[in-house]
Amino acid sequence: MLLDAPTLLLVTVILTFMVGSLFLLSWSQTRHVHALAIWGVAHLTGALASALLALRGLIPDWISIGVANGVMIAAYGLIWTGIRAFEGRAPRLLPIAGAVALWGAGCLIPAFYTSLPARVMLASSLAGGFCFLAAREIWRARAEPLVSRYPGIVLLMLYTLAYWVRVPLAVIAPPQTGPQPLQSPWLTILCLIGMLFTLAIAFVFMSLTKERAELLQRLAADTDALTGILSRRAFVARAEIALSEAMLSESALSEAAWAGTSPSETSSARRESGITLLLFDLDYFKRVNDMHGHAVGDGVLVGFCHTVSALLPEHALFGRMGGEEFACLLRGLTPDEALVQAEFLRRAVARIAVPELPQLSVSVSIGLASTDGRGTRADAGRTLDALIRRADAALYRAKHNGRGRSEPAPRPLRRVA
Repeated sequence: MLLDAPTLLLVTVILTFMVGSLFLLSWSQTRHVHALAIWGVAHLTGALASALLALRGLIPDWISIGVANGVMIAAYGLIWTGIRAFEGRAPRLLPIAGAVALWGAGCLIPAFYTSLPARVMLASSLAGGFCFLAAREIWRARAEPLVSRYPGIVLLMLYTLAYWVRVPLAVIAPPQTGPQPLQSPWLTILCLIGMLFTLAIAFVFMSLTKERAELLQRLAADTDALTGILSRRAFVARAEIALSEAMLSESALSEAAWAGTSPSETSSARRESGITLLLFDLDYFKRVNDMHGHAVGDGVLVGFCHTVSALLPEHALFGRMGGEEFACLLRGLTPDEALVQAEFLRRAVARIAVPELPQLSVSVSIGLASTDGRGTRADAGRTLDALIRRADAALYRAKHNGRGRSEPAPRPLRRVA
């Protein structure tokens, strides 16, 4: 079946217009995502360019060639600047204006305007350049875990290649045009690729927007709004995972011991599977709120969390259990080393001071409970519950014995049946 370029152009106009309208509709419902508006304008601009190309022979050539291609280049530039907006960078219109101006200046030169290979080379270089810059913007922000980033990068790089390959081909095999310019095989192929790109890029951009919204929702659910550390739900979930991993390591160690692993290697690895839970409770916190107000109390909570977070080991878990009570899970420390770490944190918190409030003093009581990681992975939830109970009992003793101290649980937890 032969593909008809005028029909493909008409379909491209309708499809691109619908996609642009869909982006604008999505933006009207989520006004804070400015990238959706920019992508919508980009696709409507592309629809206009395709419409002008489709009118070749019915309108003056300077419009269907010069203006149409300039508008198309601007559309690709808007896709690039929309991605910049999506990644939190400032949109840039000056490079787009510069590219369109370069194309317009070239069309004012008779030798350039009458040379189809020259026009193909410049237009393809500029459009492909914007596609490459768009792919680069997505790649630069790859630290944000959005699954659709990589399909987007691949798609934009393929489209970059599709444009840039036309540059040498325009020299090696110049496109031929007859009395009907719209019947050019080049234009047919370009229309088909453009349709596929429009559909694919719309799907990827919508997926990126959806994935970011879901990621922000998860982060909001996992983060305590005041202090910025893990919420109770997120802390418990991640602590159970850490305990499960520790128990898996312990199981592997037991098998290795049966296989003849040296005692020193087994002891070193078992040390890594040890876990200690620290429960923190700010002393006399109600008194702080009563004397200085809840704003100062909130500031104390934030200052406490910033201090502890800055001093914890890299892989420690730290979360707010509720009110002025916090929890920390340390892995790879012996009970004695965990106690040293707790005392270090306690002393650091005691040094928190506000010059404007000389009467304000901050202290914390800490309860500790340890496990050697023995048990099965299915025991992780029950082990965490047991650790919390034991650490809470130790915290109660620290409060009873005068506050501002660290109190370890009397015996390490060996195994939960």
